[in-house]
Amino acid sequence: MNAIFDKTELFNKLSSLHYVIGTLLVATLYVSICNVAFTEGSFFHVSNYTVSLFGKYLCYALLALAVDLVWGFCGILSLGHGAFFALGGYAMGMYLMRQIGDRGVYGHPELPDFMVFLNWNELPWYWAGSDSPIWMVITVLALPGLLAFIFGSLAFRSRVSGVYLSIMTQALTYALMLAFFRNEMGFGGNNGLTDFKDIFGFSLQSDTTKLMLFICTSIALAFGYLVSYFIMQSKMGKVVMAIRDAENRVRFTGYQPYQYKVTIFVISAMLAGLAGALYVPQVGIINPSEFSPINSIEIVIWVAIGGRGSLYGALIGAIIVSYAKTRFTAIMPEAWLFALGGLFILVTLLLPKGIAGMAPKIYQSLQTRMTKNKESESW
Repeated sequence: MNAIFDKTELFNKLSSLHYVIGTLLVATLYVSICNVAFTEGSFFHVSNYTVSLFGKYLCYALLALAVDLVWGFCGILSLGHGAFFALGGYAMGMYLMRQIGDRGVYGHPELPDFMVFLNWNELPWYWAGSDSPIWMVITVLALPGLLAFIFGSLAFRSRVSGVYLSIMTQALTYALMLAFFRNEMGFGGNNGLTDFKDIFGFSLQSDTTKLMLFICTSIALAFGYLVSYFIMQSKMGKVVMAIRDAENRVRFTGYQPYQYKVTIFVISAMLAGLAGALYVPQVGIINPSEFSPINSIEIVIWVAIGGRGSLYGALIGAIIVSYAKTRFTAIMPEAWLFALGGLFILVTLLLPKGIAGMAPKIYQSLQTRMTKNKESESW
């Protein structure tokens, strides 16, 4: 019983706000200070490229957190969160395109270059208000949330679950990808939205802007973790985990599982949309390839490797795998997917609870060793 208690206690400590938020704060301060205070050539200097790269990793971590919220705690294996991520990215991309103004290739004061090239005479109705930052913030959260609400209400009310639900979410993502590839949709077709200039009046080419985007992404990740943590600690979180473990029993006690599933699905989609919105200005482009089903599968692998159902494990998995992808694709880009698949298989076989599941075992072994040392000293 003591060993079980110790594992549970350590798990709660590691996933607590103090450890995760504190680590995130320290890492953000370190990168920011080393980027500003030290010059190029210094051992401690963090380049602007590295700052943008870390910002992208944090966006992925927020996206993995969103998936862990529905899969790890509610048991909903979503293979469509790439769609919510991309929708948030397109909402941000539309705003950034409108900020270009007459500085585009064709010099049109309102229409983006791709619309001028396609002989469009005016903005589509759904682009109305896209030059407003308030409109952008609302749509970044509302578009993924609305899609998740409509899809979730239909699927969960009909009690679709398991592999059937996963296939449906993947089909939804694939359908959106095909739609956004079409030039008639008004989102840039194959090329997507790119060539951004400013965000909130600040140049995206400025080193200061890149650093601020990194800091904002870190704050957004901390906010997402706070939201997820308090949801799981609340009564709603307990019901959600009970639905994951025994949905029929929860239904027989008088609860409506689909309402909780829809709610957690919508919150998760909004977090994914926020991650997509922060991702776009840091990478400088958003195109339909972000809807690719393989991206959603890769997100699930991040969570599985990090440890689903632990929150902090999702962050670890996303950052480690993304860093490995950056390094591995520079050496052998064609072999990356095989390496990722092999890593997923190894973790599944050797670490079924992911990297986060190693912590209690390490803690228990250290505690046992310390106990034996104390006993030997007493003798």
